Amino acid sequence: MPRLHERVYTILADEIGAGRLADGTRLTETQVAARFGVSRPPARQALARLAEAGLLDKAEGRGYRVRAGSIHAAKQPLRRPPSVEPLRSVASWERIYDEVESEIVARTLVAQWRIVESDLARHYGVSRTVARDVVGRLQQAGIVRKGERARWIAPALSARHVGELYEVRAILEPEALRRAFARAPEALLARMEDRLADALAAPERLTGADLDALEDEMHVQLLGHCGNEALLQAIRLHQSLLIAHRFLYRRTLAMYEVEPFLPEHREIVGHLRAGRVEEAAASLRAHLTVSRARAMARIARIREAFDPPDLPYLERLAPAADEAAST
Repeated sequence: MPRLHERVYTILADEIGAGRLADGTRLTETQVAARFGVSRPPARQALARLAEAGLLDKAEGRGYRVRAGSIHAAKQPLRRPPSVEPLRSVASWERIYDEVESEIVARTLVAQWRIVESDLARHYGVSRTVARDVVGRLQQAGIVRKGERARWIAPALSARHVGELYEVRAILEPEALRRAFARAPEALLARMEDRLADALAAPERLTGADLDALEDEMHVQLLGHCGNEALLQAIRLHQSLLIAHRFLYRRTLAMYEVEPFLPEHREIVGHLRAGRVEEAAASLRAHLTVSRARAMARIARIREAFDPPDLPYLERLAPAADEAAST
């Protein structure tokens, strides 16, 4: 299921592209949150993505305004009538999940943390059951794990931990790619090829959200056609870095003149479209192998200046001996 901020973004982008939100229409976090029945963090994320996509401009004071000429400029065509109903059918845990995930992942760049369920529930004014559901989803995403005495730990993105994640991905993802080849729609591969070509033709125009979307197409959407749910679950458990990259791309966008993964992704897709499955799998393995160093370079850049404020449900822990030695 798409995240709350993605659902809000898609609906508003559809409405802007179809002209239902006229040029100059003002949008604020409070207004969007109230309309869709969500909290302010997903509303804030959706508005920021719309601005990155060139559909909104910052307004004087607070909020945004629909950019002049944005009609028909939205990247995704209208697929359904616009929603005017609040997104209240989502589960209680989903209302706070995006914010909790973002806060924890950002802090794993600098340390490892213990998550205290009771304090999480108190901070967001939800039940312990909802807090437990949130932590359970974080575990499924590979962001937290059970530590000593059954405590929930969010491990730091140390060189050792990042290396282990990429090592497992380099084993699992090429096999998923082989299996996905026969099942993936040709339209998906064609779209990926077109978007990668556009990205390489004008890399200076790419936003963090664009890079995140291109990563998602390769490592989530395409591999999602592998037809083996157990394999997919194992892959998802080791893809927490994809979540971290949403944070990293926004803050390290200028590190490379041309984002290195773009030609690597294009090579993989080119092999697939030509029917060279084994070559595609080998290219994916090579891509994941070299990506580790780039991820650590981004993390090091962020650590130089990132000092996140304390949160009541997170307890900073001393690094484990092996992690301390590898950072």
